[in-house]
Amino acid sequence: MNGQLENYIENIPVERGERFNILHSLVMRLYPEADVDMDYKMPTYRVGEGWVVIANQKNYVSWYTCGEQHIESFKEKHSGIKTGKGCINFRDSDDLPLKDIEQVIKHAIEFPKAGSNH
Repeated sequence: MNGQLENYIENIPVERGERFNILHSLVMRLYPEADVDMDYKMPTYRVGEGWVVIANQKNYVSWYTCGEQHIESFKEKHSGIKTGKGCINFRDSDDLPLKDIEQVIKHAIEFPKAGSNH
């Protein structure tokens, strides 16, 4: 882990630190070969052309993907969790549906340019 990434993680508020660590560990378990860097000043996990980003925001932890097609299924299943075009915003009170997050990660990493039918 580079110093910039370590500093970022150390400065995450306690109320979101555990949530961040769970998501970080999930990506690293699925893709231990992932290149982790601080693209866009946020922890970015790359494998080949695919990538995902975890970011600590003011009131939530955000999960970014390389396209909205990667979160379509998640949005349908979890309409109560705030989403954007290609991101999911986990508020401190939201559950972390890890199985469905795992599917988002796999889709973004393995099919970075694919449509929603993968």
